[in-house]
Amino acid sequence: MFPLSILPLPGELVPLHIFEPRYQQLLQDAENSDVSFGIFFNHTINTERIGSLMKLESVIKRYPGGESDIIVKCVDVFHMDTLFRTYKSKMYPGGEVRFWNVNELELAGGKLGELFQEYLIKRKITRHQGFFSVYSIAQELSLDINERYTFLLADEAQRERLLLTRVKFQMHLLQREEVSRDLFHLN
Repeated sequence: MFPLSILPLPGELVPLHIFEPRYQQLLQDAENSDVSFGIFFNHTINTERIGSLMKLESVIKRYPGGESDIIVKCVDVFHMDTLFRTYKSKMYPGGEVRFWNVNELELAGGKLGELFQEYLIKRKITRHQGFFSVYSIAQELSLDINERYTFLLADEAQRERLLLTRVKFQMHLLQREEVSRDLFHLN
């Protein structure tokens, strides 16, 4: 278990810099045994005690002192029942969790998918897979930590409403930016 103040969403890739000996040991276990690990969302708003299950994607760089830069991918979400200071005979923390078994490819509904496609066109983002999961949309919209937390705890309909509201807001900002570009010209 890796307590951090971040809340990765299913499918999201996250860069981490590993420098503490206990997390160097966790990285070694992840590499040698192909084990997943949790990032427990260590934040005061986390009254539901949730976290993200992560899988090592790649080690980008190793430093002489044992530090590493890595990329991990969120593959599920969990509820933390118990957090232990150390896990069995390891230096790093561990815990008892219940996995949510999230479907990271949960497709966005028609209206949300269509509006999000419009948003991508306005932002001139042309490289995408053509279908959108609610999680990939949430990642693209750069939800803040409170919004991520609310998003994960919401039911399917609430998640879609939250994302629709956010896409509409972003579209409004893009529209205002276009208008201001027409009104203000630099000498």
